[in-house]
Amino acid sequence: MAIKNMLGHTLDLLGEAIASGHYPPGTAIPPETVLCESYGVSRTVVREAIKSLVAKGMISTGPKVGTRVLEADQWNWFDPQLVGWLTKVGMTRAFLRDLQELRSLVEPAAVGMAASRATPEDIAHLEAAYAGMQAAIEFGGDYVRHDLLFHQGLMRASHNRMMIQMSKAIGALLRTSFEISTSKPNGPANSLPLHRAVLDAVIAQKPERAERAARKLIDDAHDDIELVLASRRKLPSLATPAPPIKGRRRSPSPA
Repeated sequence: MAIKNMLGHTLDLLGEAIASGHYPPGTAIPPETVLCESYGVSRTVVREAIKSLVAKGMISTGPKVGTRVLEADQWNWFDPQLVGWLTKVGMTRAFLRDLQELRSLVEPAAVGMAASRATPEDIAHLEAAYAGMQAAIEFGGDYVRHDLLFHQGLMRASHNRMMIQMSKAIGALLRTSFEISTSKPNGPANSLPLHRAVLDAVIAQKPERAERAARKLIDDAHDDIELVLASRRKLPSLATPAPPIKGRRRSPSPA
């Protein structure tokens, strides 16, 4: 295995161990020699992984205190890799609620920007994602993937670099939110017109209308998530692909 791959693998193992609470905040992680032996890698790989975790705000190092895990509120919550570890080991209800609140603040503003700034290429990507959602509802398939492409396309169409970076973190919430909504009877079919309203407002270059449509879409998703958070139902796992949905009718036979 190449050094770059070994570093990525080691970083993932350590990051997931911290994110899962295997190494709780305030505790020391094993010394370099132990990590080298445990993961079968060199000291160089371990040291580079440690540097990455320090940069993400997850650990600190010092000559007298060693390498210790920091409190979660010091972690870089906008780091896509960190969010990936958290979702893989299992999102907590508090984490999901925090992300939902962030989405409610950020996404309508991004959609409003998109209504003013979207290019013809942006619109084409959004139309393609919408068509994928519509096809999944009609004939079955991966609705969640197209739903995610639609919302991330809206963030990109804002042409605000910080919004685009933030969308990578919010993507974890979107995936979870979409899986919850697709598990409801007629959930995707009921939300499709709301997506169309957002897209139509962006195409019409009506920022205020686009923001209102986005808030309506997000509010509906919020209600679905709150029902799940209030129950003891297990949250969807992001370690495996989203399950496909069943279509309302069969795919047309090839000519």
